Amino acid sequence: MKQAKSTKPQQRSINGVRSLSTFVKGICDVMRRSNCASALQYVPELTWILFLRLLDAQEARDQEEADAVGVGFSHALRAPYRWQDWAAPYSEKPGHPKTPEGKPFGWKRQELFAAGDGKLFDFINKELLPALHGLDIDARTGLPNPAASPKQRIIGRIMTAVERVRVDSETNLRDILDRVDEISVDNIDDTHFFTLSQVYEDLLLKMGEKNSDGGQFFTPREVIRAMVHTVDPQLGKTIYDPCCGTGGFLAIAYEHIARKLGRSPLSTDLETLKHDTFFGREKENLVIPIALANLVLHGIDQPNLWHGNSLTRRATYGALFDKAPKQFDVILTNPPFGGKEGKDAQKNFAFETSSTQVLFVQDILAELAPKGTCAIVLDEGMLFRTNESSFVETKRKLVDECDLWAIVSLPGGVFSTAGAGVKTNLLFFTKGKKTERIWYYDLSHVKVGKKTPLTLAHFGFDKDGKPLADSALPANLTADWLEQEENAGKPFPSYARLLPLRGKTEADSRYSWTIDFAARRAKAREEMQPILAQAAETKAEVIDLKEKLKRLKKLKTSDAEVAALIGEINEKEKSARELEAQAAAIDAAVFDLKAVNPSTVAKFDDRSPAEIIQSIHDQGRIVAEALARLAALVENDDASLPMVGVARR
Repeated sequence: MKQAKSTKPQQRSINGVRSLSTFVKGICDVMRRSNCASALQYVPELTWILFLRLLDAQEARDQEEADAVGVGFSHALRAPYRWQDWAAPYSEKPGHPKTPEGKPFGWKRQELFAAGDGKLFDFINKELLPALHGLDIDARTGLPNPAASPKQRIIGRIMTAVERVRVDSETNLRDILDRVDEISVDNIDDTHFFTLSQVYEDLLLKMGEKNSDGGQFFTPREVIRAMVHTVDPQLGKTIYDPCCGTGGFLAIAYEHIARKLGRSPLSTDLETLKHDTFFGREKENLVIPIALANLVLHGIDQPNLWHGNSLTRRATYGALFDKAPKQFDVILTNPPFGGKEGKDAQKNFAFETSSTQVLFVQDILAELAPKGTCAIVLDEGMLFRTNESSFVETKRKLVDECDLWAIVSLPGGVFSTAGAGVKTNLLFFTKGKKTERIWYYDLSHVKVGKKTPLTLAHFGFDKDGKPLADSALPANLTADWLEQEENAGKPFPSYARLLPLRGKTEADSRYSWTIDFAARRAKAREEMQPILAQAAETKAEVIDLKEKLKRLKKLKTSDAEVAALIGEINEKEKSARELEAQAAAIDAAVFDLKAVNPSTVAKFDDRSPAEIIQSIHDQGRIVAEALARLAALVENDDASLPMVGVARR
């Protein structure tokens, strides 16, 4: 039998985000020379190929575990539609893995190769893809497939957007399949499914640099973990993200709850966790299949995702969301910043504005269940802007309906690697009680960048959500603290350590403080009262003057007297408006929630000009001496080398 040449390289370790990202970019290079020139073409192609590979690896592992405990296991896909049948490299060598039916991996691929060029394309386009599509919608009836399991429905939905193979030759396709086959549970660390979503986000980011969609970027996973640890979602609660992107918040919430269930969870608990816990919405056509794939590969057999625009309420595909409740117990989200919405979205909300994040906050307040808790990433502008009524009224609604119990100020560069340089904050609030006190924590002093990102340790958490010992905290977090002699021997006031103490004086530190929001509102009302009273008095005077004007007009008083009275009325009305505006400004200022650390230690250079000049001179002398020593070393090395007849250029 004619055999296909295997281009499968020797397996190597892929043990980190950067390593896997580089590996996948190598696959993208093949795609770019294979009629998938842009990210808009190769990201969807890569999505379904990687998904089927990792689904196969995941199910192989699940089968091994089932066999070990003597229970049955049923693959979501049957032969010949599994990766191991049609995509895996074929070999007749001893030790080559075999399917549950005893056939060597890649048997269908080899069969198609032997049948001639073009047969692999025919199989994928005419057999594989229709079969996978049919897991969601029955082609004969146009209705949801009644025989499909929830997981199969999801697989069908992921594959629905794939109409055909985009790669232009079977040679290139086999090369891609061989490379993708290297990505397995054996040569990637145990977080590889999660890492894969980061690879997608990296690719989507590059695509977004050329096709910018205002506000569309992705949340660093360490930030998500800190938010999840803070909220600590429990089994039995519904968890929702109204703009879920690739599903990062939902996936990490799943990991958090699953870890708490332990190694031997009850089957009923697993059923609840996998089917009835996680809900999300996403409008981007390119991102929604990635989100579904990411969540399935995490172990969420039934991610209840709604495809459409949350703000316009317009659905593209909503069948997977039919079990969703009206309100949710936990909301974890990062709404887009800087986006502009049209009237079709604005009309759905009480406080109309084109600002996407403001509308999302209103949407969240409606969808959060009583006693439910939300953790949300918001831009700095949302916190401090008081010059637009929609911003003020949305924040007023938030603090009136919810207990805003914590705000965390993040460093300025946290989102720079995700495509946004905007300053951000984390807000945590629980519905059902008016805000009385707000606890702030400031992480803005931490210097972060692409090579030094913000980590979970900067929040003071270990991977299980427990406070870290001081020795495990990052140096760029504690350095500023340790510079002060009075802090010697004291425990560092990390976010994780102080979080349980919020609301108490013990929670206040150099990096944290508490605002008595109720007192701030009361003080504002006190300041507003005489101004509003004066405005009311002025308005009453206007009413009297207008009555007087009517009388004068009836008496046919001189035009000059009438004009003078009209001028007085206008001045009084202007004065009343100005007084009301002054009171409104005092009220609006209450809702400036920006984190301004009252304990920031300012560093001043108290040296005299002469001392500064001397310091520069000393540093110059040190540099000159170092250069002289370096030059001498180079000269000595040159003298020891044999002369050669090569002209220097």
